[in-house]
Amino acid sequence: MPELVSILIPAYNAEKWIAETIRSALKQTWINKEIIIVDDGSSDGTLHIAKTFESKVVKVTTQRNKGASSARNTALSLAQGNYIQYLDADDLLAPDKISQQLKDSDNGLDSLILLSSAWGRFLTRPKRAQFKPDFLWQDLEPVDWILRKFIDNKFMANSSWLVSRRLIELGEPWDERLSLDDDGEYACRIVSRCERVKFTPEAKCYYRVGNLGSQSSEISNKALISQLLSITLCIEYLKSLEDSDRTRLASLKFLNDSFYLFYPDNAELANSARALALSLGEELAPPVLSLQSRLFGKIFGPKSVRKAKQTYNQYKVFGIKTLEELVDSFNR
Repeated sequence: MPELVSILIPAYNAEKWIAETIRSALKQTWINKEIIIVDDGSSDGTLHIAKTFESKVVKVTTQRNKGASSARNTALSLAQGNYIQYLDADDLLAPDKISQQLKDSDNGLDSLILLSSAWGRFLTRPKRAQFKPDFLWQDLEPVDWILRKFIDNKFMANSSWLVSRRLIELGEPWDERLSLDDDGEYACRIVSRCERVKFTPEAKCYYRVGNLGSQSSEISNKALISQLLSITLCIEYLKSLEDSDRTRLASLKFLNDSFYLFYPDNAELANSARALALSLGEELAPPVLSLQSRLFGKIFGPKSVRKAKQTYNQYKVFGIKTLEELVDSFNR
C-alpha cells in the first residue's frame, strides 16, 4: 500500500470555491489519501457545502474563527498521513500533483527532503493559469533557498509543498500569532529544518488571485505587526543556518523590500524595522517613491499613498477578473 497522504484544507467563508477545491483533492491519482477540512467559523455556506462531501476519505470539522494557522493546526492534529499536502480553500491541485512528487520519494516517516512543485496564478479558470518559473523552481540546499527568496523577493504557493511527517514534527505547528505572511514564515521554518528542497516541475498546483476578501489583502495594524514578526522570524531561520556577510545582506534586502508597509504610516513598527536592520549592520533608508506617488502624497498626505496603490491594484484585478467571467459566459 502506498503511503498515506493527508490533504489539509482550512476554510473560511469560501463557499464560492470550496467545492472545486475539494474535487481537485478527490481527483488526485495518488490512491491512498485522506482529506481533512476545517471550517474556521465561516458565516456563509462553506461548512454546509463541505459536509456534502463527507465520506470515509473526507473528514469535516468546524471551530470558532481563530485564523488560518489555527485551522491548519487543527487539521494537523487529526491527520494520519506520512505526508502532508496543504491546500488553501480557493486553490487547486492538478490531478497528478501528489503522484508526481512521490514517484521517487523516501519514506515520509524518515525523510528530511522537502518536496515543492510548479504553481501558476489564475483568476477564474485554472486553464488560464500563468506559470512563471523563478530561481526557487529548482533543487536547492536550505540556506540557498532562503537566500534566493530574500534576494529576489519570491515565494512558493502554499499548495506547492508536500511535507514529510518527520519534517512536520521538526517544523512544529503553525504560528497562530501570525495572520499576514503566516505561510511565508512557515515555509522558511520548514526549509530551515530540511536536508534539501526537491523541486518537481511536472507537479502543478493553481493559486487563485483576485479574492478581495482574502487575508493577503488586509493591511490592518494587526496584519502589519504580523508581517514584521514574520520577517523577523524568517531572518532568524536563515541566520540559524548561516550567519555571514551574505546572509545579513540578503536579510537586509528582504527587510528593505517590505519597509514601505511600515513607513511612514506606523512609526512604532518602522522604528522596530530600523532596529532590526541595525542589528544586521545597516540603516534602513526611506522607500523611494515614484514622482506620481510623491505628488499624490503631497496633496493627500503620505499615508494615503499605500492605500491608493492597494485600492488601485485590487480594482485592476477585479476588472480583469470580471472581463474573464464575461468572456467565459459567452463561450459556454
